[in-house]
Amino acid sequence: MGSTEPTTEPTTDVIVYGAGGQIGRAVVAEATRRGLTVTAAVRDPARHSELAGPGVRLVACDVTDPAAVAATAAGHTAAVSSVYTPDTPSTEFYGAATTALVTGLGRAGVQRLVSVGVATTLETAPGVAVHDDPAFPAEYRAFSLGHATALDLLRDSPADLDWVVVTPPMELDRTAPGTGHYRSGGPQVLGPRIAQADLAVAVIDELAAPAHHREQIAVAE
Repeated sequence: MGSTEPTTEPTTDVIVYGAGGQIGRAVVAEATRRGLTVTAAVRDPARHSELAGPGVRLVACDVTDPAAVAATAAGHTAAVSSVYTPDTPSTEFYGAATTALVTGLGRAGVQRLVSVGVATTLETAPGVAVHDDPAFPAEYRAFSLGHATALDLLRDSPADLDWVVVTPPMELDRTAPGTGHYRSGGPQVLGPRIAQADLAVAVIDELAAPAHHREQIAVAE
């Protein structure tokens, strides 16, 4: 989807890729609550029409297509990625999506990317991820390795892409009310849980006042 050249759009604060998912919706809600203008990028806008509203523009984007990312990202000051698909193997999808985001955002001149990670890529010891434990369930390891692939691609990305991967704990409480508070640390396991609403706060904080640069961080209650 999209042309090979980014379109000219009025400046918008943030584009959220994967806005139709639960985390993406929470991020859109937190962004608009704080007065940001948002472009919600989804594969099929017809399935997510309720996202559009005051301060939120809904667009179609195949996040594995660099040209589509470039076209939709143009005119934004930052991007968020909370993408997911059940239809493609994890390593294939996250590799393609991250490559497209790095390429497309570069073409569009968007230099800040906040991506949502997965807890199983956090470290339990230096260089040892949760998914490296021999007892870790094999059926979940492939999904985690997809996120690890994305991290490696971000680490190898051009230096002018200011990215951060905000990584929640294993327990992401989707129903608990947010407190507006959270702890943050390095790429090590930090705590057992966080409310989804507070994860969204952490993501938007990294847009409003970037505190971490080209690194993975953990957040927890």
